[in-house]
Amino acid sequence: MVPDVSTGDRSRGLLSYLFGPGRRNEHTDPHIVAAFAMPGINDPGRVPLDQHHGALSELADYLDQPVKLREQRLGKKVPQHVWHCPVRTAPGDRYLTDGEWAEVARRIVHSTGIAEHGDDAACRWIAVRHAEDHIHIMATSVREDGRRPRNKGDGRRAQAECRRIETELGLRRLKPGDATAPKTPSGPEVAKAERQGRKNTARVWLREHAYAAAAAARDEDEFFAVLTSLGIKVRPRLGPVTGEVTGYSLATADDTDAKGMPIFYSGSALAPDLSLNRLRERFGLADGKAAGQATALHTSRTDAGASWRQADGELRAAYMLVTGGTAVDEADAKVQAQAAAFAELLHNTAVSAPRQLRAEIQAAAIAFNRANRSAIRADHRAADALRQAGRTLLTSSTGRDGDFVAAALTSAVFLLIALSEWHAQRGHAQQAAAAQQSLVHLRAAQQHAARPALAQLAARAPSPQAQDRLAAAVRATIPDHAHRILADPAWPALSTALAQAESAGNPPRRALADLSKQRELDTADRPAEVLVWRLRTATAERVSQRARSAASRSARPVKNAIRTAVPAPRPRALGSDTHRRGF
Repeated sequence: MVPDVSTGDRSRGLLSYLFGPGRRNEHTDPHIVAAFAMPGINDPGRVPLDQHHGALSELADYLDQPVKLREQRLGKKVPQHVWHCPVRTAPGDRYLTDGEWAEVARRIVHSTGIAEHGDDAACRWIAVRHAEDHIHIMATSVREDGRRPRNKGDGRRAQAECRRIETELGLRRLKPGDATAPKTPSGPEVAKAERQGRKNTARVWLREHAYAAAAAARDEDEFFAVLTSLGIKVRPRLGPVTGEVTGYSLATADDTDAKGMPIFYSGSALAPDLSLNRLRERFGLADGKAAGQATALHTSRTDAGASWRQADGELRAAYMLVTGGTAVDEADAKVQAQAAAFAELLHNTAVSAPRQLRAEIQAAAIAFNRANRSAIRADHRAADALRQAGRTLLTSSTGRDGDFVAAALTSAVFLLIALSEWHAQRGHAQQAAAAQQSLVHLRAAQQHAARPALAQLAARAPSPQAQDRLAAAVRATIPDHAHRILADPAWPALSTALAQAESAGNPPRRALADLSKQRELDTADRPAEVLVWRLRTATAERVSQRARSAASRSARPVKNAIRTAVPAPRPRALGSDTHRRGF
């Protein structure tokens, strides 16, 4: 059961909608199921058609009477005096009678402070039903005694009451809210998107692109520049005294009001963590050294394999931090920071990954946006390394290394599982569910990335005798997981990777021991496949290190020749850069 509290200032307009045919003729039999008190007032849904408009005006005047009296006494308008709360059952829930809906309405207005039980001076309200699965509760938020109601936190209180009602009426139990969810698109926004043939409303579209821009940007200036390059209109909000930017709003080029003016949404209206203050917390986390590194990353291209290796390493480090954390507030703040940085990395991965993987990764990133926000305030500095690794992916050269991509995605799957469990352990039901939804898409991308390389490795599997020897090494080195590893369909591919590592001078038992220490295998559905990517990454890194060492050795004669051709420098203090280089 989902309540959605909002406010407005036109009682007559809302009543016209509630008792009208709906924007797409979806309203059936609109009528009042409950009300505060209506002596002599007609139900607009139960009068002849020729009396309908008169009944709506009469009801609006009745509901607004306390509002008018307050305005006369104070000599000014009462702002946002119309309180509106649709309440909807979940898909698949049983049919509720008018009597049951009436009781739901009474409990909602009581719990929110609009009209508590037994309070004869409470606000005037009605509950209108015009569909099987929901009602609309409307109230004018001035009490009979002229005071405003004490309804602070009414949305949260309505949610809590709905959880209790679900239990008592045997309805589907929805997850409790935590005030971190983004604002739901309104009915008119949804209707406009449908008329224009768009998949998402302007609000949702702007939210997704703002998250992607924030993931790629180093600071707010670059954030706004990226949005502008996407054709999004950016309107800064300036402080009245200092003239400094204190906020911002975004609009699409084709989302306009009746006068043809763009409809702007503030960052906080898109999502709580897209407000300018929250973005500045992330952009301002790096010190001068880190900022310099970020600038270097943005101004030069990097090797694709190196970028994915860096991402894989930081994902594994983040996994260790998440799984090794405690319930201490400071540790939770660091884990929440890893979640925020991981959300950015997913968005950047969706841009940098091979084309055939991007749709699933982008879906995973969009789903994880909800898991990125919780009531825990993030210590963003703790996740600077993971954030920088994600931005490095944007500077990768056009070449791709399938092994490193698959390995990084495997590590991302592990981290996502760990974050889902972390949220679940702390009662973050909305975030845990979003992480699970994201996991479906990320696993699909990881499996798609892994399939070609695994098939190639399996086709080159060593002889049965060699596989038996390698299987014995698995049983001796990783006995707790040996059965699952050898039963994994990826075992032939792992046997090939172990044989290749052995040829490169890395004995199977030593290789397996090193790999098993990197991270637990309990949460791996396919442990042999996980070991394949760990082994392939480790082998490639070892080869790369050897190549760098060889290049360094070959450069020494040239350096020595240069040293003899130039005058000897004056001695420098021990520890200087020149001394450390040996010049």
